[in-house]
Amino acid sequence: MAVKDLCVAEYDDILGLLYDAAIDESSWGEPLNHIRKALNANYITLILKSPQAEEDDDLGMMIFVGDNDDGDGYVKYHQYQHNLTPFRDCEPDKVFTVSDVMPMEKWEQSTYFKHWLPDDVYYVLSTDISTGNSGRLRFRATRAKEAGDFSDSDKAFCQQLIPHLRRALNIHNQIDRSYSLGVMYTQAIGRMSTATLLIDEHGHVIDKNVYAQEILDRKDGLRITNGVLEACSGTDNKRLKELMKHAFTESVAKKSDGLPEAMSISRNSSEVKLGVVIEPIPSTTWATGYGQPTAVVYVRDSESKSRTSADIAKKLFDLTPAETALSMQLTNGLSLEEAAEELGIRRNTARAHLRSIFSKTGVRRQTELVRLFLNSVASLGFCR
Repeated sequence: MAVKDLCVAEYDDILGLLYDAAIDESSWGEPLNHIRKALNANYITLILKSPQAEEDDDLGMMIFVGDNDDGDGYVKYHQYQHNLTPFRDCEPDKVFTVSDVMPMEKWEQSTYFKHWLPDDVYYVLSTDISTGNSGRLRFRATRAKEAGDFSDSDKAFCQQLIPHLRRALNIHNQIDRSYSLGVMYTQAIGRMSTATLLIDEHGHVIDKNVYAQEILDRKDGLRITNGVLEACSGTDNKRLKELMKHAFTESVAKKSDGLPEAMSISRNSSEVKLGVVIEPIPSTTWATGYGQPTAVVYVRDSESKSRTSADIAKKLFDLTPAETALSMQLTNGLSLEEAAEELGIRRNTARAHLRSIFSKTGVRRQTELVRLFLNSVASLGFCR
């Protein structure tokens, strides 16, 4: 199929696949293969990142498809001699071929052609697409010598694709940044020993973190029955269901005053109750009725041990390993005598460590020290 024979429906298919790939990077192979066939090319390459250093072992990041089995459309890291390519200083957002840049005889004698191109590559079509904050996206299409050079209609076709390739990459980068930020916030919540569960409007648990799983495994206050989040106490369970229903009702009606629903859950093992907060996840106003409503349930066990990172705490407060260990025991609710026994040290040694800790942290009482540790960023350094 030549570009001149490409119908509107086929062009529309390529654009649709490009924007699908922006959402799912594992599917980049589909639109690139369609473009490859339209151009009668043997390889299509998107160079996402050129090597940052001059060393030969620095790798560029790219996506490529081709006649061989390696071209599968996944992100790969390969050597890329960007300093040797004749397209290095070409005008951005304009399509070039080798013959637009130099005579083919000179191309054949170039170091790039002799040492870096596969045997089945002779003609190259190229454009460097500007993408704002993402730098340049380098698009390359190649052909074997017997296939003939790229035509003006081939270049015009690629020129039309430039804005769509740019938008697809920008969409992908924005989604990727949002996802990475969400993962980071989720990890931060987990490091603060907060259990989180994602539920739908019927109370079915869609997802949960490891701390929520620990609480549910104990079946001491909360449990999952037939996929639905429940409180073990009948009275608490009735209240929990009311709050979940109210959270979703208020969210849909957009009557919420901005305060999440909250309650405490009693436990058999302790008089200290679990704290529960239910907060609906706002949905876009562009898609009323689209998708299922969801909410996050935050659960905090006040009796759980601190997840504060010993290494981070030591760096934050300039403590010795022994002082850090004592501080961690005190943060977990032990008295000085209990902490000394747990660590296998004398009480007088523990008192000496405590005096040094007070001096370094600027606090004067053990309760202040515990509050300092619990409110510090040390817990954000904990990795499960």
